[in-house]
Amino acid sequence: MRIHAAGLTDVGLQRDHNEDTFGCLGEYNLYLVADGMGGHQSGEVASSMAAESMRAFFEATEKEDATWPFPIDPNLTLAENRLAASIKMANKQIFERSIMDHATQGMGTTVVGVLLCVERKVAYVAHVGDSRAYRVRDGQIVQLTRDHSLVNDYLMMMPDMPKEAMDVLPKNVITRALGMQDSVVVDLTTEDVREGDRFVLCSDGLSGQVADERIREVVDEAGDDLEQATEVLVQESNDAGGDDNVTVVIVGID
Repeated sequence: MRIHAAGLTDVGLQRDHNEDTFGCLGEYNLYLVADGMGGHQSGEVASSMAAESMRAFFEATEKEDATWPFPIDPNLTLAENRLAASIKMANKQIFERSIMDHATQGMGTTVVGVLLCVERKVAYVAHVGDSRAYRVRDGQIVQLTRDHSLVNDYLMMMPDMPKEAMDVLPKNVITRALGMQDSVVVDLTTEDVREGDRFVLCSDGLSGQVADERIREVVDEAGDDLEQATEVLVQESNDAGGDDNVTVVIVGID
């Protein structure tokens, strides 16, 4: 199984700085997108800390197979434990920085990551917040994550909520992010991997501007040219208004 990836981030047309960060850590088969939040550019600090903390955690545990300081979850594989622990470590570091440094007080970030296990031919998908993971396969696109947002939380509690009530809820409020508390719940799913699969990770600067079906079309049309696909998707987000920073990572399986 050959894994190749491309990533791109852009400030958009309405913001004066970019608070998104992405990582293509091919040495660990780990790929991620983080979308920071907070005033005075502290969102940029949080998203960068998330990516660096996850990279450092994987580097430190490469040979020891450790998840310290977090206990091993016996219900998860070692790879899942490492992925979840890396995100929890990032949360801990961001939270501690935010309460110690007045300039970054209240900062936070979303994160979505895919860890590919070549031996088992599976992908472990983890996320906190509303950055998304999709899989494009056989002409179809499937969202692999559930946004941790106020709208989605209401829908889970009241699936029959009238549209009129839904329309008054703020659309951009997230209910879970790194740095909000000293601990965080990480959502994990396991997906099978097949030849030709494309995993798309993105901030809401893409998913909020470009329809899922259009994302699929761009990825399918680009074929093996993942760099082209990221460039087209970023451009289409900006063409739709560019209201937010936009970041996309595409991971291809061949």
